[in-house]
Amino acid sequence: MGSEVAKSANDAMVGQPAAPTNGPDKAAAAVWLLCRAGSHSFALPMPHVIETMRPLRIEKLSGAPPLVLGLSIIRGEPVPVIDTAMLFDDQLTNCKRLITARTGNRTIAFAVEAVLGVQAIPSHELERLPALLRNVEAIEAIKTLDEELVFFLNTARIIPEGALDLCNSEQVEA
Repeated sequence: MGSEVAKSANDAMVGQPAAPTNGPDKAAAAVWLLCRAGSHSFALPMPHVIETMRPLRIEKLSGAPPLVLGLSIIRGEPVPVIDTAMLFDDQLTNCKRLITARTGNRTIAFAVEAVLGVQAIPSHELERLPALLRNVEAIEAIKTLDEELVFFLNTARIIPEGALDLCNSEQVEA
C-alpha cells in the first residue's frame, strides 16, 4: 500500500478535500488516514481524526460490547477504546498506536497495529459494500489499494449510542 499512500499529513490538507487532479469536472477527493489492525487495512476520515498516540493504560468495562477494550484517560477525559480488528473478525489487535476520532459529539479511540499514512481518494473511486454486507453499518465503503482490500469506516456507526453511554458512565472495573 506504500506507493499510493501519502508519506505525511503535510501531503494532504487535513480536514479539506484535495484539489481535483484531472480538470474541473472531477469530484474533489476526501482525505483518509490509512491504518492496519489484525489482518485488515482500514481508513478513517481525516476530518474526524483528532490525533495518533502511543497506547495508554486501558481500564476494562463489564458489560461493554466485545469490540470495546475499555476506557483510557486521554487529555484528562475517559475515552472508549475500540479493538479495531474486532470490527472485521475475532482476531485481537496487537495495539501499537491509538487513534482518537470524533463520532458525533463524542470521542473514541481506535487500537491499531500501524498507521500507514494519509491519502486523498476521490469518492467516485470508493465502492459500496456488496448487498449481502450492507447491514454492516461501521463500514461505509471499500476499495482496493495496491492489491489489498481497504475498509472505509463510518466513525459515527462504530459503537451504538447506548454502548457509548455505558462507556462514559462510572462503571470502570477496579
